[in-house]
Amino acid sequence: MEAFERLRSIQFDPIAPIGCNHDLVLQARVPGYRIGDWEKTAYEDRQIYDGWDKQASLVPFEGWPWRRIFHKWHRGHFQKIFEEFPEAVTAILKDLEERGPLMPKECGFQEKKAEWKSHWSSPNVTKRVLRALWHTGQVMTAGRRKGQHLYDLAERLVPAHLYRLPMMEDEDAVRELVAERHRAVGLLRFSAPMELWSYKVYAGPRAAAIERLIEMGELVPVDVEGIKAHATPQLLSNLDSPSPAPRVTFVAPLDQLLWDRKMVAHLFDFDYAWEIYIPEAKRRWGYYVLPVLFGDAMVARAEFWCRDGVLEVRSWHFEPGDPGPSFLIELERALQDLMAYCSAVKIVTGPGVDPIIRDLT
Repeated sequence: MEAFERLRSIQFDPIAPIGCNHDLVLQARVPGYRIGDWEKTAYEDRQIYDGWDKQASLVPFEGWPWRRIFHKWHRGHFQKIFEEFPEAVTAILKDLEERGPLMPKECGFQEKKAEWKSHWSSPNVTKRVLRALWHTGQVMTAGRRKGQHLYDLAERLVPAHLYRLPMMEDEDAVRELVAERHRAVGLLRFSAPMELWSYKVYAGPRAAAIERLIEMGELVPVDVEGIKAHATPQLLSNLDSPSPAPRVTFVAPLDQLLWDRKMVAHLFDFDYAWEIYIPEAKRRWGYYVLPVLFGDAMVARAEFWCRDGVLEVRSWHFEPGDPGPSFLIELERALQDLMAYCSAVKIVTGPGVDPIIRDLT
């Protein structure tokens, strides 16, 4: 929970060559973390929930009041579902009330629309209705079975003291969302990509929110060698703290550290692109490449794959410059930790991997 309190939310992504993005974010910060450990915090301890933030995310319940604005914004997008399938909405909500929590296939109402079938969407009306109810805050994820959502009514899962709160005014909710983004990253440009602001916190309201947060002392305008941004007082106080001993960290592709890629390039001289959706022939680095952080420098890019107890280093690309004599010692420790994280008992290297790395493994 300390990691969640610091990061405010962690982007959820189901693709799992070596655990999912949310697992990788946590392994970079929580000693001894293993793939899937987050599920107990979510579905047994009920301290975090599956929600919408920067895309689908794992979010502390503390943020439920201001993130309800997403339910309001999403209502327009899903209104057509509610209007076209009112009988399905009624039947599914009643089913959840009487029998929940349920997977989509366990609901009594079942219907498919063959014309809906595509690469990106399901022809299953029940699934579509449940997602519409999820995005508008009427149902939530109560658990998962083999990665699939188990749904239940939100009123059963949200802590009662939060569920009973009145809806926040839009201005207040937007200000909290903008503050959360800065708390998550520590340092952000006003013009950071729109997906970082969930596509809905537009420039005007964002500027007003930042101005108010500066007045409240929660943000500080800064200039980072020519790039203007806003920082949290906490980040600025950390700059005066003694630097810890450098360690090797494998950074998740959707980690907060990488949200503002232009700032990452400016700070670290490191141009990172997640090439998962780029055709293989056009990829420069690989399918699921993780930046390798050593101390305060991005020193390499690595692609890992773990299956059946074998951790494979599929590719490794050093950045220009010498990371220093202690790097390989720290890398060996980091690889051992990574093996424990993904329950690997063996590590191998793919063809073409740098001999230095191959000898180390």
